[in-house]
Amino acid sequence: MALESVGGSIISKIAELMVEPVGRQFRYMFCFNNFVEEFKEQKESLALALDGLQKEVEAAERNAEEIKKGVKKWMEDANSKIEGAKPLENEIGKNGKCFTWCPNCIRQFKLSKALAKESETFRKLLETKFTKVAHKFPPQPIEFLPSKEFTPSESSKEALEQIMKALKDDNANMIGLYGMGGVGKTTLVKRVGTIARESQLFDEVLMATVSQNPNVIDIQNRMADMLGLKIEENSKEGRADRLRQRLKKVEKMLITLDDVWKHIDLKEIGIPFGDDHRGCKILLTTRVQGICSSMECQQKVHLRVLPEDEAWDLFSINAGLRDGDSTLNTVAREVARECQGLPIALVTVGRALRGKSRVQWEVASKQLKESQFVRMEQIDEQNNAYTCLKLSYDYLKYEETKSCFVLCCLFPEDYDIPIEDLTRYAVGYGLHQDAEPIEDARKRVSVAIENLKDCCMLLGSETEEHVKMHDLVRDVAIQIASEEYGFMVKAGLGLEKWQWTGKSFEGFTTISLMGNKLAELPEGLVCPQLKVLLLEVDSGLNVPQRFFEGMTEIEVLSLKGGCLSLQSLELSTKLQSLVLIRCGCKDLIGLRKLQGLKILGLRRCLSIEELPDEIGELKELRLLDVTGCERLRRIPVNLIGRLKKLEELLIGDRSFQGWDAVGCDSTGGMNASLTELNSLSQLAVLSLWIPKVECIPRDFVFPVSLRKYDIIFGNRFDAGRYPTSTRLILAGTSFNAKTFEQLFLHKLEFVKVRDCEDVFTLFPAKLRQGLKNLKEVIVHSCKSLEEVFELGEADEGSSEEKELLSSLTLLKLQELPELKCIWKGPTRHVSLQNLVHLKVSDLKKLTFIFTPSLARNLPKLESLRINECGQLKHIIREEDGEREIIPESPRFPKLKKINISFCFSLEYVFPVSMSPSLTNLEQMRIARADNLKQIFYGGEGDALTRDGIIKFPRLREFSLWLQSNYSFLGPRNFDAQLPLQRLTIEGHEEVGNWLAQQQVRNLYFST
Repeated sequence: MALESVGGSIISKIAELMVEPVGRQFRYMFCFNNFVEEFKEQKESLALALDGLQKEVEAAERNAEEIKKGVKKWMEDANSKIEGAKPLENEIGKNGKCFTWCPNCIRQFKLSKALAKESETFRKLLETKFTKVAHKFPPQPIEFLPSKEFTPSESSKEALEQIMKALKDDNANMIGLYGMGGVGKTTLVKRVGTIARESQLFDEVLMATVSQNPNVIDIQNRMADMLGLKIEENSKEGRADRLRQRLKKVEKMLITLDDVWKHIDLKEIGIPFGDDHRGCKILLTTRVQGICSSMECQQKVHLRVLPEDEAWDLFSINAGLRDGDSTLNTVAREVARECQGLPIALVTVGRALRGKSRVQWEVASKQLKESQFVRMEQIDEQNNAYTCLKLSYDYLKYEETKSCFVLCCLFPEDYDIPIEDLTRYAVGYGLHQDAEPIEDARKRVSVAIENLKDCCMLLGSETEEHVKMHDLVRDVAIQIASEEYGFMVKAGLGLEKWQWTGKSFEGFTTISLMGNKLAELPEGLVCPQLKVLLLEVDSGLNVPQRFFEGMTEIEVLSLKGGCLSLQSLELSTKLQSLVLIRCGCKDLIGLRKLQGLKILGLRRCLSIEELPDEIGELKELRLLDVTGCERLRRIPVNLIGRLKKLEELLIGDRSFQGWDAVGCDSTGGMNASLTELNSLSQLAVLSLWIPKVECIPRDFVFPVSLRKYDIIFGNRFDAGRYPTSTRLILAGTSFNAKTFEQLFLHKLEFVKVRDCEDVFTLFPAKLRQGLKNLKEVIVHSCKSLEEVFELGEADEGSSEEKELLSSLTLLKLQELPELKCIWKGPTRHVSLQNLVHLKVSDLKKLTFIFTPSLARNLPKLESLRINECGQLKHIIREEDGEREIIPESPRFPKLKKINISFCFSLEYVFPVSMSPSLTNLEQMRIARADNLKQIFYGGEGDALTRDGIIKFPRLREFSLWLQSNYSFLGPRNFDAQLPLQRLTIEGHEEVGNWLAQQQVRNLYFST
């Protein structure tokens, strides 16, 4: 029988030889070694190409760039083919020599053919070349959420309908939305942008703010950022042409130009329009209806103020009025009417009078009514807004809040106001008591900002470190500051020439010329009352030596650009805050005359190579900032140590890195040592970059007074920043356990570790008490790391109860080939109650993610990403190992996204008893988990859903790509209800049977 089988195999193979080209078939039989060699060469070439591309991808990710989808797909395909070739490699080793027609010969024939096929696959993958692996992330999509100062109204609904109708009209390509300041135009066009994007009316939706003094370069940069375009040209024409060519590649686009005050030359910006681009539509907002005519808008839409009933609703909500309080409501309605339906006035006045007595309401009503006599018909609405906002200002409770409000108007229009800059100006402006720390002044500024935001006189920004001021509010603030405080504000006008020759400056206390490029300054100004000067000049301007002679009372000076001799400030002895930005600094020795200085900022001053020893004589100095001084090579020994009142030292981010352990640098000159920090008993904020651990002196300890710090050891792969928390970065350096332990005990919140060798346990058990402070942990490419958190046992008598890691919000672990577990030891005292994002990638030896006790309560987890964990069998370990009874099923109530890929040992994802908690799950993607038996498995004793149906009410995308014939969703006695909009299944034979049971809308399906 065996002989017959052999004979049959040979006959069938001879038949195959006769069908396919004979030469190729004989090569399969007799050139086996050639096929093996070619297979190995192509596989090695592909592995090298994948490794090289992976490094480029990592570099792009570090630069906060978005990896191209084609690159991701190629890497997935390449990795999959390399992994899939392992069985063939095993077969090569098993294959023996064969000289006769026998079963081994047939086996060798098949193996040769398979090797040739794989080699061809490798070769085709290698033919693909990428010039770039990534592009810059576009800014966040335009979003509209009805903000607390504006609520949707009948007027806004009507305007929205008109705009959307015009956008769908092929004959309308210029649409104008007009209405008074503060009525909600910007909010409305953001809503339009979101609808247009979500409904895919346009391929691109762009938005830029124009303002009263348009800055073409800023508008171009904003659009270029949104398009991921890098404009390298310097000339106006070149920049415009670059943007125009890019926009012409977009078939259909909507460009929103917000806050237009005069006719705009679209060609000057680089916006193709009309016959130049029929697919481009412009939506502009303006306060002046005539602008719509000037810009030849085919559709003009008026956003009206609120009618009386809607105005009253908005006002009463912000004033906290109750329907039953009829006595107060009578006078309140009078006040609301005086706001004339303007949302920003209704909100600010309402909040200003919230909780006030009836008498105060009556006084406010009288003030608003009496102010009407100054109105002029043509600016009635504008003056009404001024009157209302002025009333809100008058009702601010604290003078500090009022001062902070007027300081905000010193910045240009639509400016992202850095709270830190505001603090430094406020300290010099007098919002700082001599005996109090800078940090206390910063807190008081923050409180004032929050108060102003609460009453809508300031707006939030994209980051917590910045605020914004509505342009109408800024106009009012400037008027108040000019009339009551002696301010002169000419910020953000782009001025190049001095325009005030012969003008008297004697009455001014504060002058802001920020956001200009002044190429000339007068020889001197007589400003006997001036206390604050914010000035920006052309980089090539030498500030006249006598320019400051008439400013003997000046307390705050900020100069950006130009070149300044510090000797010119010798008469400005009352200076408390001196901030120089990108300024060429000469004669720094002149600083010794400024004995009252509390704040000295020398930011990105590239001319500074050495700090003069005389800075150490500034006995009142509280803050020293030399951030970004890239050429700073020397700080004299004991300069820092003599600044006994120093509270904040900012010396990181591309600045001084020549710390010397013994007080003598490599050139033989004396250089500063970290030990000087121990002389600063009041040091609370510290920013440092220490390139080598060897710079840390023996037995050095960081000051116990530190409350916030940003310290980078080793390679600077992450930019330094002003410390708003406690952050430590270790990169490509030997691991100094003592330093790490010491900083960890200073309430460390953010940790990044990368390319650190000889680290086996990142957080040893002796540091367990510090785990409760951690908020973010990112670990990358530490080849020896075996465990992240060594938990150990709680100390006897310890009150520790579910505190460890209770503040952790982000955990990211990547390329840790020896990592065996994330948490080692009992987890009963660990609570991941604030964990939002978890990403693990390329952890070859990890077998599980969570213990049952950890998994039962993850109330805030939103995203779970698991990639290339080859030995991962279970996300939740089946046995807790702690002899602890786990009464509840795991619960992930906020989980939105699950992404799992290349986990070839994974058998299950979650227990089916957990499915009822996944009410917010929106996306589930599983790729190449080829051993997956079920996504939701039914274990013994699992509490099954009542009706035997797995329900995910928000699941919109389900993507499965694997080579498995298991029942992949859940137990066979369970059904599923999935409101999917996108379904992708690849490589699964049972998909037809499963699909028949689903109700899938807008199905996208591929196999």
